[in-house]
Amino acid sequence: MEKIINPFSIKLTKNNTLPAAQAMLYATGLKEDDFNKAQVGIVSNWYEGNPCNMHLNILSKKIKLSVKRNGMVGFQFNTIGISDGMSMGTSGMRYSLPSRELIADSIESVVKAQHYDGLIGIPGCDKNIPGIVMAMLRLNRPSILVYGGSISSGSYNGKKLNIVSVFEALGEKNIGKISEIEYKNIIKNACPGPGACGGMYTANTMASCCEAMGITIPYSSSSLANSSYKKQECIKIGKYIKNILLKNIKPLDIITNKSIKNAITLAIALGGSTNLVLHILAIAKTANLDLSLDDIQNINNNVPIIANLKPSGDFLMEDIQNIGGIPIILKYLLNEGFIEGDCMTVTGKTIKNNLKKITEISFKKKIIYPLFNPIKKIGHIRILYGNLATSGAVAKITGKEGNFFSGIAKVFNSENSANEAIINNQIKKGDVIVIRYVGPKGGPGMPEMLKPTSYIMGANLGNQIALITDGRFSGGSHGFVVGHITPEAQNGGLISFIKNGDVIIIDAIKNTLTLKISKEEIKKRKKNWLAPPLKVKSGYLYKYTKTVSSASNGCVTDKFEL
Repeated sequence: MEKIINPFSIKLTKNNTLPAAQAMLYATGLKEDDFNKAQVGIVSNWYEGNPCNMHLNILSKKIKLSVKRNGMVGFQFNTIGISDGMSMGTSGMRYSLPSRELIADSIESVVKAQHYDGLIGIPGCDKNIPGIVMAMLRLNRPSILVYGGSISSGSYNGKKLNIVSVFEALGEKNIGKISEIEYKNIIKNACPGPGACGGMYTANTMASCCEAMGITIPYSSSSLANSSYKKQECIKIGKYIKNILLKNIKPLDIITNKSIKNAITLAIALGGSTNLVLHILAIAKTANLDLSLDDIQNINNNVPIIANLKPSGDFLMEDIQNIGGIPIILKYLLNEGFIEGDCMTVTGKTIKNNLKKITEISFKKKIIYPLFNPIKKIGHIRILYGNLATSGAVAKITGKEGNFFSGIAKVFNSENSANEAIINNQIKKGDVIVIRYVGPKGGPGMPEMLKPTSYIMGANLGNQIALITDGRFSGGSHGFVVGHITPEAQNGGLISFIKNGDVIIIDAIKNTLTLKISKEEIKKRKKNWLAPPLKVKSGYLYKYTKTVSSASNGCVTDKFEL
């Protein structure tokens, strides 16, 4: 007896009391025989205004053809995307993180309303990826993620370029290190075509996590957007979705405590983005799995950084693909006992079986270092606590910045005012820049602080100052930076009481973040503090401020905090 792989769509296609639904399916071009086939939703974050996403409709069409060739019906649909790189440093960045929730909500809505039996998601920019994964977990129908792929590197004057190069170039221009002409040419040549930002920034971090979790097929995270590998992935993906429909392998069978640990382990080994913390917490909460900031810290304490990747290193995702892709690194970590091999994946096999025929890693090119001689002996993601972060904060400490910083606070109630101060050379050695009221509620939307951190690096201040914020950082940020401070300023966290001239201590050995003032002074300042009005009073961001959880709980909106 043939196995039923269309348990949801059959409720429309074989229900004699729903003639209108069937008439509409005929209108889409379906034939009588198609009503017996599984229906697969094929969702992409395609839109033309961003290199990360502009090619996704092309991939989606290839995938639809692959689904058809494997005896199923594919229906393409779209969800939103927002360019972090383009909105960075503008009011538009407030929509970036909240877009993750819109993506998950919209996919859940379409798949459940349209009764699709399975789902293939094609994300590009970084919030796209966790948004799609969260939707897959909510739906828990056979699903596969196909990453849109990373961009190829740009080039100018023989130097490799990527998106962060242009932010840092502005800082270099402002101190006279490069000319206006050089600055313009860096802008023109940094992004040569389609694909997500090329370093181990948030998109590539989360794509790598998805491969480690098993929700993509091997090589999906490291094959470039315009490569033959990515085309081949789309061509054969129909076979994989058919297989997991037949075996009824669902996202909750794949994304488990073990596979999430694998994802965090890989991301730390690669030196991934601090946005990993927000997104992996949100994914775990959506899957009803227990995961805390302390769990992430415990993994971090036992995983060395072995990847020499930007922003702190020298190489890009294209270089990872050239040495054998993410599978070659996963196999190395598996062989050394750092990841679990018995986790199920969308191939219908365990991760260990997927990696059986993968060749052994070589360390000749100094892109990946051996575990016995790592770039850093423990991970770069530090979870800090202290009077400034009673519910936690997230620091990205690669080791190049040192592990301790004590400095004088320079306080800014917006990113723009901080940026102006940096550009106008008002920040000096020993300062701790404080950017507050930019958290999930105060921002709103917890905007990324890539602009100020890039200005800092471009002005050669990276080892001389620190920056702390209740906002977050781009995967492209580096330097002595601490974000995700909770409670945030809008909720009356201690960060809201800091004054210019206060001493702030960041200790990445003891994992503490401290404002050096007395308890009496804290009480005095708290008594005189009033929460500022929300920056928005209507629209989506207003709804977001009313439902979003704290950064320490992943900023989810569908599981309310008491």
